[in-house]
Amino acid sequence: MQTAVNYFAVFGGLDVKIDTSKPLRTLIIRHILDEYYEIQESIEKLTQNNAPYHKILTGLALGDRRTTTAFKRADVDYDEGIETISNLAHLGILTKETPVDFVQSEKIRNEKLNKLLFTTPFLRFWFAFVSPLYRGIAREEYDESFERFNNYQLEFMHLIFEQLSHEFIKSAFADDEIEKIGRYWDEDKNDLDLIAKTKSGKILIGSCKYTNTKVKKNELNRLHAICEKLEIVPDCTVLFSKSGFSNELKAEKGNALKLYTVKSLKALIL
Repeated sequence: MQTAVNYFAVFGGLDVKIDTSKPLRTLIIRHILDEYYEIQESIEKLTQNNAPYHKILTGLALGDRRTTTAFKRADVDYDEGIETISNLAHLGILTKETPVDFVQSEKIRNEKLNKLLFTTPFLRFWFAFVSPLYRGIAREEYDESFERFNNYQLEFMHLIFEQLSHEFIKSAFADDEIEKIGRYWDEDKNDLDLIAKTKSGKILIGSCKYTNTKVKKNELNRLHAICEKLEIVPDCTVLFSKSGFSNELKAEKGNALKLYTVKSLKALIL
C-alpha cells in the first residue's frame, strides 16, 4: 500500500498505465525522463511557455507551499507573484488554500499566509525534480534528478499522504457527515494537518506523519496544546502514520483517538 501512495505522488494526473510491481526508479525513467521532450512540449503548452510561471512553479514544488516562500525562491516581488498565481489558477495548474474558517474566524486573515496546491501530483513532481534539472535530463543524465528526489522524497510524499488522509476521513465519518475539512495554520506557528467539523457539530483534529519512525504520545500532547491555544475542544483526534504508533499511544485508542496507517488508505487509490 505504501508503494501505491509513493507511485500516486509521482504519476497522479499523468495519463500512463503504471505497473506497480516495477521499481519506482524504473518507472520514472520509462514514463517521465525518457519521455522528457514529449512531456515538456505538453507542459509548455499548458504554461504558455512562460518563464516567470516556471520560476514560480519550481519555487512552489518543494517547501511550505506559502505564496511568499515561492515568490522569494523565484525572486519575484509580491505583486508580480500574486498576478502570476492568479494566471496559473486560471490555467488550471494551481489552486489556493486558506486556513479553515471555523477556527478563530474573527481574526483578520493575512493573505500572505495563503498556501498553494498543484492540481495534480505529477505537475508538482515535474517542477520539483525534472524541470529545474532539464539540462542533464535532456542529455539522458538522470543521477542528479534522482539524488534530489532521494533527498526530498519523504517531504514530497507527505503532502499526498495528508490529502489522502483528508479524503479518508470524509468516508470514515459517513454516519456523521463531514461538512468542512482542511488545514489550519497562523502567524503564531499553530499548525494542524487536519481539522474538520461534522454535520452534528463535532470537531476533529489530527496530524499526518509520513516518516520512518513511529508516532509517539508526544504528538498527541502537541496537538492538544495547540487546541488549548486556539480554544478548541476536539471531540476526536485522528492520527495518520506511515510507520505505525508506539504501544503507549495504541493503549489510548478509542472513541476520542483514532489511529490510521497507510493501509487504511487502500480503497482511495487502488
